[in-house]
Amino acid sequence: MDSFVRGLPKAELHLHIEGTLEPELLFELASRNAVGLPYRSIDELRAAYSFGDLQDFLDLYYEGAAVLQTEADFHEMTWAYLERAAADGVRRAEVFFDPQTHTDRGVPFEAVIGGINAALEDGERRLGISTGLIMCFLRHLTPAAAMESLEQGLAHREMLLGVGLDSSEVGNPPAGFADVFARAEAEDLHRVAHAGEEGPPAYVWQALDLLHAERIDHGVRAMEDDRLVNRLRRDEIPLTMCPLSNVALGVFDSLAEHPLKEALDAGLRVTVNSDDPAYFGGYVADNYTATAEALDLTREELVTLAANSIEASFLDDGAKRRLGADLEAYAAAATASEEASAG
Repeated sequence: MDSFVRGLPKAELHLHIEGTLEPELLFELASRNAVGLPYRSIDELRAAYSFGDLQDFLDLYYEGAAVLQTEADFHEMTWAYLERAAADGVRRAEVFFDPQTHTDRGVPFEAVIGGINAALEDGERRLGISTGLIMCFLRHLTPAAAMESLEQGLAHREMLLGVGLDSSEVGNPPAGFADVFARAEAEDLHRVAHAGEEGPPAYVWQALDLLHAERIDHGVRAMEDDRLVNRLRRDEIPLTMCPLSNVALGVFDSLAEHPLKEALDAGLRVTVNSDDPAYFGGYVADNYTATAEALDLTREELVTLAANSIEASFLDDGAKRRLGADLEAYAAAATASEEASAG
């Protein structure tokens, strides 16, 4: 199963690049940039990766991001993710970054986006991974701050695929960011939003109706609202689910309780992603494999999830067809090989 999953040509659509900062690199950058850490060792830091909820994680996430200081730091972190993604069969990565996390502590916007974008270009050239960069706004900060960040991003419009909304969900509904997303839409940027992770289904409705979100990140609580499920199915709105993340943050007690299969059976365009893999115990192939085992997914369902990821991406139609054909060929070859072995 693990080998089959890692070979599946797939897209990853819900990945926070700062959430790929592994403890080893975090300590290396802290030393390089003379940033003090409250942890004496890598093991002690890893031991802190026990979260009661989203806010517990975010506190540690922002603390760890403080070691990122230079364009080279952002490049190194992004490249490390791309190498892991390539080994997991990722052929398309649409990567989130949180510029406000860095600019608010004095790191130039240009250093952040420049380092990440240069690594993404290296990934396309050296690893064959098609990429896009999505700038997220921190919803615990003000809409005015988000608009300021958007204006900074528009100075580098050629590097941006879209915008997103993340950070602490409960008490920070999407509605407050409608003007920011309208400005992004006017600039022909794609729109995605975290909604329905810890927040209620109403937040998903707001993301769709007020932000004009083309994808919903997480969206697991949408399953509580039958009318919303019908809307998501009718409009073919993708859900970028992150199973290991949801368990790590206490959204569900176990993967066996995760609604991914329920959503898949309901005809929703569900995708599997890793969210913040350095903190949540696995990259995208680990999420596929662990979820398949917990929910007893078939190989056909895994292929459907990979196909959904391609269709849910912001690739053009021609690129989707080519990548989809690669997936079909891989699945057919795997089935033929299995049948030959059985015979």
